[in-house]
Amino acid sequence: MARQRLSRREWVEPTPVEVPGPLADLVGGHELIAQYLARKGITSVSEAQRFLSPEAYRPASADELPDIDRAVDRLGRAIHANERILIWGDFDVDGQTSTALLYSALRQRGARVSYHVPNRFSEGHGIHLPTLKRHLDGGIDLLLTCDTGITANDAVDYAASRGVDTIITDHHALPEALPAAIAVVNPRRLHEGHPLLELPGVGVAYKLIEALYRGDDSDSLLDLVALGIVADVMVQVDDTRYLLQQGLERLRLNSRLGVKAILERAEIPAAELNEGHIGFAIAPRLNALGRLDDANPAVELLTTDDWARARILANTLEGLNTRRKFLSNQVYESALAQIEAQPWLLDYAALVLSHDDWHSGVIGIVAGSLVEEFGMPVVLIATPDAVGRGSARSVAGVDITRAFGEVADHLQRYGGHSMAAGLSLPADKIFQFRRALSRVVRTQTGDAPIAPSLTIDGYLDLADISLGLTADIERLAPFGNGNPPLRLATRNSKVASRKGLGRRGEHLQIEVEDEHGRRQRVIWWRGARAELPKGRFDLAYTLRTSVYKGEREALVEWLDYRLLGSKPIDVESEEATYELMDMRQSRFPLADLAEARERYPAALTWSEVEQVDGAADRLGLKVTETFIVWTIPPSAEIWSAALATVNPDRLILFGMRSSRETTGNFLARLAALVKYAVNQRDGSARLEALAAAMGERERSVQVGLQVMRAMGKLDYRVGAAGDYRLELADRAPSDQLKTLQKRLGLLLRETRAYRNYWQTMKIQE
Repeated sequence: MARQRLSRREWVEPTPVEVPGPLADLVGGHELIAQYLARKGITSVSEAQRFLSPEAYRPASADELPDIDRAVDRLGRAIHANERILIWGDFDVDGQTSTALLYSALRQRGARVSYHVPNRFSEGHGIHLPTLKRHLDGGIDLLLTCDTGITANDAVDYAASRGVDTIITDHHALPEALPAAIAVVNPRRLHEGHPLLELPGVGVAYKLIEALYRGDDSDSLLDLVALGIVADVMVQVDDTRYLLQQGLERLRLNSRLGVKAILERAEIPAAELNEGHIGFAIAPRLNALGRLDDANPAVELLTTDDWARARILANTLEGLNTRRKFLSNQVYESALAQIEAQPWLLDYAALVLSHDDWHSGVIGIVAGSLVEEFGMPVVLIATPDAVGRGSARSVAGVDITRAFGEVADHLQRYGGHSMAAGLSLPADKIFQFRRALSRVVRTQTGDAPIAPSLTIDGYLDLADISLGLTADIERLAPFGNGNPPLRLATRNSKVASRKGLGRRGEHLQIEVEDEHGRRQRVIWWRGARAELPKGRFDLAYTLRTSVYKGEREALVEWLDYRLLGSKPIDVESEEATYELMDMRQSRFPLADLAEARERYPAALTWSEVEQVDGAADRLGLKVTETFIVWTIPPSAEIWSAALATVNPDRLILFGMRSSRETTGNFLARLAALVKYAVNQRDGSARLEALAAAMGERERSVQVGLQVMRAMGKLDYRVGAAGDYRLELADRAPSDQLKTLQKRLGLLLRETRAYRNYWQTMKIQE
């Protein structure tokens, strides 16, 4: 589906700036660097030195944080008296690293300490009172929070009623009334402009330990601080930037076994690690735990001294991250299919989509991708049952949480901040919610389309692009929130050629040509569905050093374009292809499969229901060169998600299917899986895992479980993450049985129809 942004970004031209001579002399290199610093208000040599070099920066004292003295005093007394300290963290990377930092530092000080990271689905953010009660019943003397707790008034009061003190360390927005804790250490209590104001949760935890250590070395903890700063997208200013610079240097030493194991699996050289590796490789792996499972093992991974254990935990992370990728791709492909089928959805001021097969743990990730894709607020809602659970991401100028507040009569609950929020609502009220939210968003933005701005830092000729220039630019790193990469532009260009990049052609490699005939290779990540400019245009891009075909190069990455109103230009087009071996009509499929696997021993085979040694189901798919598809996928979304996840160079299709795709056979297979879960897994099962084992859509399995319950053979409870607690039953059938059986029959008929189509459909090479 080709698409064009609803509104192209408004370019903000670089403001003229006078660069003082001493600053230009200090920075040297390309004049862009000095201009960039001057536009940030950094005009003196001393300011530039503090920005560029952590050795020249003097960090603020931890003593400047409110209540830090009380927190240190109470922790010191607890350690001295051998009191039982419970650290209460959060399940995102900032919370995981905060918990790991406090746990390892206090344990090193001889503290009697344990930790608890809440479950996203059963407990949610903050201090879950029933869980806290269990910990209090087990015996603790001091509760220490990190990256959470600032709104936990009831929990703090309850702990106090049980004789337990609380120390809160957090960085989130302040409530009207602070909890009645012994200490509330939160940089948001400082005045505007304070150098500690933008600390993340792990930064606050670090400052607490710094104050507790009183001069002893705490630098070994800075790698954890860097992980949390990047993962939580904190504003990189003042002490936050300083801690990130120091933390990246510590990470490159590769001394923490858990991080070392992650880098090994991700194939990232520690010596070359930068903020991009954290944001796109390390943080997603750690976040996969909190999004799909229990995040407590992340703390063990980040604190263990056992290399074998670190590798086992990193492997677990890798498996969950693989599962997260597939589920995210499934939601993404499904969302695009909805938009293609119903393009009028883009006429609303906010894009609101829902589906009963979506996993609630990954919809926030996909919502963020769709915001980038379409330039408008996005709300994705998973509707596995009568209650829809959604996640929203917004754009500048639209406070999505405030918007939710104005349509709260359509919602059961909601919460978040201006750019991201969560919600729940009755699944049958989504249409009304979409209309109401669109009206509210239009009142915030006016009738004009939302047009995010793009600040241009300077114009270059293509001849100016070089490795020397990228080296100059990278002196300004680490980049991120508050210190974005330089956005550069070249005037009067045209597209000379294009071809798909990536194994499925999802990216674009474009040759742009300037008015002098010079050409430059440009990469547009995930640009395959976008429309390229038809005439001459100004191109906006970023620059960084990369390796292409074994050689270092200045990589130009496409950001945006601005048409100049010229005539359409013919473009050379070369689409990416993969090698296709179509064995769908094979007379001897088992023999051909054996031959294919012998010829390509590293191939990944995808098989569900049909037993094939060494094969993976959909949740075990990963990037590989050769992809063998043995069984037919049950839906177009699952097929698209599989291709997006594996991204193969070579595709070998077989497409086997069960000879008895009947409702009775389906229920018999499902009953066997249910019995296994009850007997071997204490009744615990995940919906997506059951669907993979069945080779079916999640919705079909969900209705199948409802049929078994209506038959009187099964009872179950459902968690928000699609986790089921199953119990066998023996009672009379309910009056809903026939209705549910009919619904299941229709779903299975849809799957059979898709499989019939897949067996003969044309596969694009």
